[in-house]
Order: sequence, then C-alpha cells, then structure tokens
Amino acid sequence: MSGALTITDAAILDDGRVSAASIRVVDGRIEAVGAVDPQDGDTVVDAHGRTVIPGLIDAHFHAYGIGLDAFGIDQTPMSYVALAAGQRLRRALGRGFTTVRDVAGGDIGLARAIEAGLIAAPRYFYSGAALSQTGGHGDPRPADVGSCALSGHITEVVDGVDAVRTAVRDRLRTGAHCIKVMASGGVVSPTDPIRLPQYSEQELEAICTEAARRHSYVAAHAYSPESIVHAVRAGVRTIEHGNLLDAAAAQEMATHGAFLVPTLVAYDAMNRRGAAVGLSEDGQEKNRQVFHAGQEAITTARAAGVAIGFGTDLMGDLEDDQLLGLRLQIEADGVDNVLRSATRVNADILGREDLGRIAPGAVADMIVLDADPRTDAAALWDESRTRTVIRAGTVVG
Repeated sequence: MSGALTITDAAILDDGRVSAASIRVVDGRIEAVGAVDPQDGDTVVDAHGRTVIPGLIDAHFHAYGIGLDAFGIDQTPMSYVALAAGQRLRRALGRGFTTVRDVAGGDIGLARAIEAGLIAAPRYFYSGAALSQTGGHGDPRPADVGSCALSGHITEVVDGVDAVRTAVRDRLRTGAHCIKVMASGGVVSPTDPIRLPQYSEQELEAICTEAARRHSYVAAHAYSPESIVHAVRAGVRTIEHGNLLDAAAAQEMATHGAFLVPTLVAYDAMNRRGAAVGLSEDGQEKNRQVFHAGQEAITTARAAGVAIGFGTDLMGDLEDDQLLGLRLQIEADGVDNVLRSATRVNADILGREDLGRIAPGAVADMIVLDADPRTDAAALWDESRTRTVIRAGTVVG
C-alpha cells in the first residue's frame, strides 16, 4: 500500500486500555500514535467522539463454504466456488474483519488474487482442504452412496500415516498457513457420531510432526473431551469449536499450550435457521447436542488458563450472522476478553505480532466505531451502526 492516512482525535481501545491520541499511517503501517498532525496529502479520518479498535480477526472462516451441503459444494465447478468465495470475503471485510483464517478450504490461487488486488478481501490465511478419515467429519458421502471419496474443495479423505504425511507436505508446498484435521464427529456430516475421536494416534502425530517441521501447526475440529485430549497430545495447536470441553480436557489443553477457537454463532445460526437453509433432520439433532454447551466451554477454558480466540464457522447464507458471534461470546466472556480474543489472541494464533494491535510498526488495520463497546457493546456487532473499516491504511468501508 502507498500513501498516508491520519486518524485524528481518537479514543483508542486496545488490549483493554483506552488512550486519547491521533494515529498516522504510512504505506499501510502505523508510523506514530500520539500527538501527530495530518500532513499535506494525507487522507484524514476525524474520529472525534468515536472509538478506534484494531481490525477484527475471524480465526474460523470458510471462503469456499458456499452452502451447508459439502457433497454439493464438491460437485460445483471451482470457478463458481471461487467467485462466490470472493463475495463472501468482500462482505466479511465490510463488517470489519480485516483478517480471516480459512480452516477447510482456500488455495494459492485465491490468495494470489487477493494479493494482486483482484478481490477486495481481508488478509487471507488458508489451510487448504481439511484432512478427514474415511467416514469422518470431512467425508460428505451419505451411508447409502457408494462412490469413492475424492478430494473436494473444502475437505479431502486421506487415510494412513504415509498418505496423511504426503498430504501435509503438499499443502505446505502450495502455501498453506496451517493444516486442518477433523478429529471428531460433526454436525453437518452424515455418518459420524459427534463424540468419537477420529484419526489414529499415529496418523495425528505424523500430521503434527510434518507441520511443525515446516514451522506450521495443526488446527483440529473437535467437540468432546476425549477427542480434544487425543488431539492435543498428538501436537494439535488449536482446538476448533470444543463445545463439550470439560475441566480435565481444558487442563490438558493448558498443559500443552493449545488454543481454543470457539464458534458459538454457527450453532446459534443453525438452531434458528438450519431448516430454512437445508440442514438435515440428523444435522439439526446433532446441533442441539452441542448448541447450549458452547458458552460453558468458554468458561471452563478460561478457568483452566487456556488462551481463547474467536471464530464463526458460518456456511452458506448463514454468513450474515458473522458479527453476532461477537455478541454471543461477549455474553460468555465479557467485552474486554472478546476484543482480545478477536484481535491479539487470534494474531498470536497466526504468529503475527504486527496484527491485532494499534502501535507503531503494526499493520494499519482498524475499525472506527461510533461508541465505546465497553459501555455500548452493540457498537461492535450491530451492522446498522456506523463504522469505518480501514485495511492497510486504506478506508474500505
């Protein structure tokens, strides 16, 4: 990015602290925070009476998740899926998510299009297709379908130590930020019970070892205590969802330094809108098993000292509930904790100290809200409220 921008007279809310200052941005990064004046040629944003926060990070996003039917997505031409993904990313940016981590989908082509400016989108970190065992959460085939399980746009069925090792190497070869695995059953998959751990100890260890060798890490879809413990002992770094977490599993996560990435809004949205968007009766029943437990899992993780991020996991038309995820997590964990989760903690997950904060040298991703969310939390999640979104020092919405 080129050019300069100055945000004047701002109340800056970052890491639970508020300071009154102006912010000057040059070439997409914050140059100074304090008593700075605009220079000739600067774009100026007057933040008087408003609150500036770091750009939000959604650590569980699905650009290619254009519907709830994974089998149907896999049968859709990739050109259509990619174009639809671009629109999903553009809308996420407009809501203030200046960075997303796509865990189950994405590829180097989409990433290059974003970098080239062909798509208005958040910063984009992708895992490529998630790895699933046969009959696991990423196997989209109903029990009465006899076709072979093929590599899809968002998941790939891969079995055996040698095969998963090769799959990890290939994802990292093509620019994947991390590796996503399915380590328990799921809501929308047709043949797998929610609680049972998936992948053998040897397969998970091979996946984690290969990722670590390339200075990457593994994110695991996991609900139940047994699947969470199975995953973190193998070396998994982030537990996605974790709705059925108990105290013992939370302690195991803390011992291994694993993060929890809750996705509360996915279950709330499927509970309210699942039937309307095509969620099967079986899927609706499985969703009921995990829906109310999600907020309790956050309390359990917090008590054990587990670092908690923020994600949404919204597929298809449910994507427009993205900001409501902040409201639901605030109900469980408070505004200050959730702001840290959706900024600094998620930046730590990504390994990017220059994201999720407002400080000299940081990337200039920010949101100017119409109120202080600590006293008016709706300023964060109510899309009808005024907000100015800044990505890399450029006003984008």
